[in-house]
Amino acid sequence: MQHFELNGQIREVGNKAVLKAFRRQGLVPCNLYGNGIQNVLFTVNAKELKAATDTPKAFIIDLNLGEQKYQAVFHELQWHPITDECLHVDFLAVDDKKPIAISVPLVITGHSKGVQQGGKFVQNARAIRISALMENLPDNVTIDITDLGLDKKIKAGDVKVENVNVISDKDMIICGVKTTRNVAAATEE
Repeated sequence: MQHFELNGQIREVGNKAVLKAFRRQGLVPCNLYGNGIQNVLFTVNAKELKAATDTPKAFIIDLNLGEQKYQAVFHELQWHPITDECLHVDFLAVDDKKPIAISVPLVITGHSKGVQQGGKFVQNARAIRISALMENLPDNVTIDITDLGLDKKIKAGDVKVENVNVISDKDMIICGVKTTRNVAAATEE
């Protein structure tokens, strides 16, 4: 799993006016909790944070808060409904000795048999939620669709990765091949 370094400044508890003032300065209010630590309130630079949030990749975030250093993952991000600016981030502190639950991107490889027969490939999910120790976390999960025939689907329960538990709903459809009208008409004739 890739790491992303993020620098922050500790802050005090504030009301709405204080938080709005941070945002006007180009800072994003954040909260770090979990893993047996007290809640830590801090701010990070919005431009630095954007490099981690505006990508499909998953990261372990290395937070540098003054002399304190923490490893964390994104728990919840709040976005402005119109401008798509990040308004607030909750980080969850993690430990390399305990399993970490995180969403990682899916990489689809191969040429489906169903598409070669005239079907249409449909991808329903771009990421999958997994749980593993930090040393076993993959950067992405690769799914080979070579044997995917017409009207067949791959579900989250079908995905197997060594030393990793898939915690997404087992019935979540990741991708499939649908029969098109042309193929249906050709089979009727």
